[in-house]
Amino acid sequence: MIDTHRLMIFRSVVATGSVAAAASTLGYSPSAISQHLTALQRETGLRLLERVGRGVVPTPAGRVIAAEAAKVLDELTALGSTVSDLRAGKATRITINSFSSAGTNWMPDVVATLTNEFPDTRIRLRIVDELAAASDNRPDIALTVRLDKPAQVVGYTHHDLMTEPYVAVVPADHELAARTTVDVAELERYRWIDSDTSHGPCRQAMLNACAAAGFTPRFVVETTDFPSALRFVARGIGITVIPRLGATELPPGSRALALANPTPQRTICAHIKDSESRNPVVTRTMELLRAAAS
Repeated sequence: MIDTHRLMIFRSVVATGSVAAAASTLGYSPSAISQHLTALQRETGLRLLERVGRGVVPTPAGRVIAAEAAKVLDELTALGSTVSDLRAGKATRITINSFSSAGTNWMPDVVATLTNEFPDTRIRLRIVDELAAASDNRPDIALTVRLDKPAQVVGYTHHDLMTEPYVAVVPADHELAARTTVDVAELERYRWIDSDTSHGPCRQAMLNACAAAGFTPRFVVETTDFPSALRFVARGIGITVIPRLGATELPPGSRALALANPTPQRTICAHIKDSESRNPVVTRTMELLRAAAS
């Protein structure tokens, strides 16, 4: 058996980049950290670290072990939370997966209401954009987006919550800022800020609209999320096109315009685990989500 305490120490060394830094963070002496690392390498039969300058970096085998250790330690942390909940009488728990813009705009109010109405239930929220995560970690509710027909997940029932349009967001002093609506084709000549370098379905809806208008956007900045993209727009670096929900709170210095010819859209869906469909907390969650969507 691999000692989980040594895994925790090993992960700290990998994260900090040195034995001394990990020792300072964890409150151990450097020699104690070294002893644990030596014991872990003996347990695994693998060389896990190598020296680079004054620090250490994981070997290829060490990177694999560090990644797997993170999963094991996360599960142990979750188990500890479950034990604590059971001791406190919180035998009920639900897990919700949400993509980022719904997580930012809807879920704080939803979770606050659930916590108030079901004080003996533990609500766990995870922000994940991939539908595959529902198959992997089996949440009770998974919020996702789709562009066309709904994806089927074994053991889940699909419900559409809303279909929303995309908007163009431009700097407040942009030549288009005084407009209320703009055709997609008019955006070709401007610099663009990409808002999803993971190339998910939300980005694809935008690209499909541009293709229908006969062009490919000229991205000058690539970001991973809507808030980051909006900050670049507000500084006058370029424009972006994102779902309306992502443009709920625009930073000062930016303005949203409706899109036409065509108007890209996405549908927000909820996948409910069949075995939890009669759970009153799940039922109430869906009521709150439908109210938020409306």
